[in-house]
Amino acid sequence: MDALISLMNHPYLTMKLGLGSDKRNIDALYPLTIFFAFGIYLVYERYQQTHNSAVPFAYNDPEPADPKWESVQIKEPTLESHLKDDTIMPVLNIPGRRYITSFDPSTGLHIGTFLADNEQEIESKIKRAAEAQKKWKHTTFQQRRRVVRSLLKWLVENQDVCARVACRDTGKTLIDAALGEVLTTCSKAEWLMKHGESYLRPETRHSNFMMFYKKSQVIYEPLGVVAAIVSWNYPLHNAWSPILAALFSGNAIVLKCSEHVIWSTTWFYGAISACLKACGHSGDLVQIVCCYPEQADAITQSPLIKHITFIGSETVGRKVAQAATKHLTPVTLELGGKDPAVILPNTDLKKWAPLWMRGVYQNMGQNCIGIERLLVHIDQYDDLFDIFRERVAKMRVGSVMSTIQAGYVTTVEGGSMISGDRFRGLEKLIKDAEEDNAYVIGGREYAQPYHEDGYYFEPTVVGPVNDSMDIANQELFAPVALLMPYETVEEAIQIANGTRYGLGASVFGPDQEECLKVAKQLECGMVSINDFGVFYINQDLPFGGTKASGYGRFGGPEGLRSLTNPKAVIYDRWPSVIQTTIPRVLDYPLRSLRSSWEFTSGLVRFLYGDGWRTRIRGLLTVVSAARK
Repeated sequence: MDALISLMNHPYLTMKLGLGSDKRNIDALYPLTIFFAFGIYLVYERYQQTHNSAVPFAYNDPEPADPKWESVQIKEPTLESHLKDDTIMPVLNIPGRRYITSFDPSTGLHIGTFLADNEQEIESKIKRAAEAQKKWKHTTFQQRRRVVRSLLKWLVENQDVCARVACRDTGKTLIDAALGEVLTTCSKAEWLMKHGESYLRPETRHSNFMMFYKKSQVIYEPLGVVAAIVSWNYPLHNAWSPILAALFSGNAIVLKCSEHVIWSTTWFYGAISACLKACGHSGDLVQIVCCYPEQADAITQSPLIKHITFIGSETVGRKVAQAATKHLTPVTLELGGKDPAVILPNTDLKKWAPLWMRGVYQNMGQNCIGIERLLVHIDQYDDLFDIFRERVAKMRVGSVMSTIQAGYVTTVEGGSMISGDRFRGLEKLIKDAEEDNAYVIGGREYAQPYHEDGYYFEPTVVGPVNDSMDIANQELFAPVALLMPYETVEEAIQIANGTRYGLGASVFGPDQEECLKVAKQLECGMVSINDFGVFYINQDLPFGGTKASGYGRFGGPEGLRSLTNPKAVIYDRWPSVIQTTIPRVLDYPLRSLRSSWEFTSGLVRFLYGDGWRTRIRGLLTVVSAARK
C-alpha cells in the first residue's frame, strides 16, 4: 500500500495524468489507490481459494458448551472422592485403572470423567501415528494447505462455540478466549498457509570459489512422529498450534494435554480428526494422550518420538528434558516467566494503562507472557498506583457462562483460576510483601457470591515492590500487578534482568529510539515496544525464552524447521563438463609426502591468502607440485 501511494505521488505519473502539482488533485487519488490495492488483494485471495478451497466437514457441538447446560455440583474433583458416586463415575468402571474428572472451575459443575491412558495405550497411539505418517510425509504443500484452510474456515465459522468450550473448561471469559485462543490460532493457520512452504521447500545455499562447480541445498525432511506436551491455560491454541505446525511440516503428532482440560482438548482434537478424514487423509495422524505424570515416560522415552515441544512449568520441563536423553530426542522448552514492563520516564501513563491492565489481568494472569512486573520511575510511581487502584476496583470477577445462562449479559472482566491449589502460596507471598512495607489491594481468594464452588482470586495490586522480595522473583501466574519503582534507567534494566527468567518483556516510553536501546539490553527471548505480547500475534517470529524460561523456539520459521531434519545436499552444476577429481599428487598411495604437502599448502594460499601476491605464489606452488 505504501509503495502504491508513493507511486501515485511520483511527479512523472501525476504529470501524465494531468494532475500537475495541485495537492488536492493528488489527494483525490488516494481513495482510488486504496480501492485498486484492495482489488488486487481480493483477486489474489480468490485465486488462492479457487486453487486450494476449504473442504467442509461436520462436527457436533458438545452439550457443556451450551450456557443452559446443567450438571452435578462438585468441589475438589479427584478419583478417590468420587469413586463411589454413580453420577460422577462412568457406567463402565474398570478395576485397576485411573480416571480424570473434568469440571468447570468457575462454577464447580461436573463435565465428565475420563479414563486416563496407560503405557500400553500410549505406545499403541504412537505406533498408529507412525504408520499414518508414512503416507502423509509424501503429501504436497497444496494438500497440507487445504487441511489448514479447512480448519481455519471451520474455526472462524464456529468461533463462538470454540470460545465457550474453552470458557467452560478453564473458567476464562469470552474476551480472553477470543484473544488468546481464537485470534492467535487463526494467525498461526494463516501464516502456515501463506509462508510455511517458503521455509520448508529446498533452499539453495551459498558456495565458495573452490566449489564453484557445485550446487548446495538444504532439504527439510519430516522427522516422523513428534510430540507436544502442553499446558492448560489455552486449551484450543496450545493444542492446535503444535498440531498445525506438525502436520504442515509432514509429521504426525502425539499431543499430551493437561489433566485440567481433557474435555475441551479432546473436543478440539476431534475437529482436526474430522477435517483430516474429510480431506481424504488418515485421522490417526493426530493422537491425543491424557495421562498422569507416572505414565508420561511412555511419550518422552519412546524411540518413535523424534521431537518434543513442552509448554509448562520449569520443574516438569526439567524432567521432560532428562527423560528425552534416553534416545537423544531434541526438546523445545517453553517454561515460566516473570515478564517486566519497563516504563521509561515521562511516559504517558493514562495512554498505556489499558495495555498494562490487559497484560497483567488477561486470563486472570494465567498467561506465560503476561506482565508480572511494572517498572516505573519513582516520580511517576504514585500516579501509576492510583491508576491501577481505580481500575482494579471496578473489575468484576465471575463465570461468563452463568451470566449467559441467566438470560442477560453481565460484563465480566475476570474469570476463575484453573484451581485453588496455589491460593495459600499466593496469599503468603503477598502477605510477606505487605509486611515488608508494600501496600496491597486485593491479595486474597475471592468468595464469589453466586459460585461458592468456583476458584476465584481477587485482582491484586502490590507496591512498592523491590527486587529482594520473594514476590518479585517467583512466577505468580495470577492476577497480580507488581509495581516496582526505580531511579535511573540503568537501574530499571538491572531490575528487569534480575530474575532467573527471560521469556518476554515490553518497554514503554515517549521516545521509540530510547525504548529500542533499552529493549536491546533486556535478557529475554521477545520484547514489544509500546505494546504488549504482539510478538506472538506475528507468527513469523520465533517464540521462546532464555535462562530458566527454557530454550529452543516454536513459532516462526525457526519453530517450523525444528520439526524437520535439515539435510544438506550438494551436487554438480554441470556434471557433463566438470566433476571432482583427485590430482595425481594426492592420489593414494602418495608418491611424495613433500610434494603432497606443497600442493595442499599452496592451494590454501591461493584460495585464502591475504593479497594477490600471496595468492599468485600459492597458485605457482600448486602447479609446480602437481608436475612432480
